[in-house]
Amino acid sequence: MPKLNILIAGSTGYIGVQLIKLLVKHKNVDIKYLCGNSSVGKKITSFDRSLKSKKLPKITKYNKRYLNYVDVIFTALPNGEAQVISKDLLNKNTLIDLAADFRLKKGSEYLKWYKQKHKALNNIKNSIYALPEVTETLVKKFSIIGCPGCYPTSILLPLIPLFKKRSINLNNIIIDSKSGYSGAGRGVHKRFKSKNLYESLSAYGIGFHRHNPEIYQELKNYTSSNINFIFTPHIIPMFRGILSTIYLDLKPGITLDKVQNILKKFHKKNKFVKIKSPNSFLSTNDVMNSNYCFISVCKTKFKDKIIILSAIDNLIKGGAGQAVQNMNLKFGYKISEGLL
Repeated sequence: MPKLNILIAGSTGYIGVQLIKLLVKHKNVDIKYLCGNSSVGKKITSFDRSLKSKKLPKITKYNKRYLNYVDVIFTALPNGEAQVISKDLLNKNTLIDLAADFRLKKGSEYLKWYKQKHKALNNIKNSIYALPEVTETLVKKFSIIGCPGCYPTSILLPLIPLFKKRSINLNNIIIDSKSGYSGAGRGVHKRFKSKNLYESLSAYGIGFHRHNPEIYQELKNYTSSNINFIFTPHIIPMFRGILSTIYLDLKPGITLDKVQNILKKFHKKNKFVKIKSPNSFLSTNDVMNSNYCFISVCKTKFKDKIIILSAIDNLIKGGAGQAVQNMNLKFGYKISEGLL
């Protein structure tokens, strides 16, 4: 089988560099172009010395003629830029976006939450919101693959199975998520220049974070009832990792053991989701530098309330690793190729 030729646009950001580090281990791909704007002519080793032994192209400015020579375009760009590239796609191309350009299914929602008009409305119908453990091989039918956000990945993997089985009360879901500062990109120090990222914990986007419509959209696929949840993200003084703590009210007749069994059955075939023993304490260190999501169901002092812990590495399972997973599903490669 011939190798896929790859272009990575936004190759020098935290996610872009992580993606390169995964793809150089993937036996079915060749990285043909690394694209960036402010770093044209530089080597990627300027951003990560661990890639020094790899033969990689120098960084160039994106040019649509490159699309003639590649099969897959990964975009890890500021919101809005993948939409522009999507209008240049040829029939042979697959676009896998790691930003938010193809996560929301309504242009009006994108405008509301991202404060900019969607530049490729006609391409939304050609795209799929692809959470690999849920959409699986459906990605084969689409030329544009929108990868979930890092926080929603940690939230949807435990919640979707419970929504499908109607096992929880939908009017009082509380989600408290904490992420390393790499989730905000290389510009994090400018965006949060008034805060000491290395010694303090900061809440942000309270009540109105951009991941709210994404979470709602995907959960709504599994219920006709109203969904009321509160999602609060935090940046904590570490580089990578997410721990989401989800507070749930159980429906009558549902127990912690039943929730445990629902999750285990749903994710039995999913290599990168591990349902830990009930009441296991989780740490981001458990999943650091891996494509795994660890989930733990915990009891509380109330029989009808539980807490779910969900831990991922935001740069891999919440970003680059998930994108590679979707590529593997799209082209029929082993699901773990490039990810172990």
